[in-house]
Amino acid sequence: MHEAINLRHRSYKKELLDKNDIPFEDIRRNMQELNTINTWLGGHAITIAGFKKLLDKKKSIHVCEIGCGDGNNLYQLYKWCKKNNIQFSCTGIDIKRECIETAQQDYKIETAQWIAQDYKTVVFKTNPDIIFSSLFCHHFTDEELVFQLQWMQQNSSLGFFINDLQRNWFAYHSIKIITKLFSSSYLVKNDAPLSVARGFYKNEWKDLLQKAGLKNYIVEWKWAFRYLIIYKYAN
Repeated sequence: MHEAINLRHRSYKKELLDKNDIPFEDIRRNMQELNTINTWLGGHAITIAGFKKLLDKKKSIHVCEIGCGDGNNLYQLYKWCKKNNIQFSCTGIDIKRECIETAQQDYKIETAQWIAQDYKTVVFKTNPDIIFSSLFCHHFTDEELVFQLQWMQQNSSLGFFINDLQRNWFAYHSIKIITKLFSSSYLVKNDAPLSVARGFYKNEWKDLLQKAGLKNYIVEWKWAFRYLIIYKYAN
């Protein structure tokens, strides 16, 4: 029998990716497939949309991603900035050293700094203009997220944005079918639907932002079943 799923409340069941004993080759395959999913289902487009909202008309920008994985999101922003004649520098932070080593190897961004560290322990000499995360927040409890939101606000000079999953029954069952048919990664097959179950409703994001003491934010629904959260310092 299949375990019944109740999406009324966030699941706190740990994903396989959150374990410490997963071979890195399996994690690498997971990241490659997630990059494909991000391309197909508009995840990269959402990240670029959030970035553009905070970039405004600036021609030089320093952006930081927490939970950067293999660095693919930052590489997408790098390519966009290069195409639009914007001077781009970035910092990628991930707790897994192998992810950082992969980013350094796979993406030759001249102005990139890669940090293998828990984001909470990172101290910047100069704060990045923008901090963001993509498919990172759903790995945390609500209490941890309140701290994370405050950290992003305190360590950015323009603001931050978040690209993460909507908890939705159609998204849950669809990704289960898609990954069963097309994925060769046991991590993706297990974690993709669980990630949706660990995702959010719009009012939950508003509640978290209010608990963090933040006011100048917007929460937008984006296809396919994502939320884009943007916090911008008031002018």
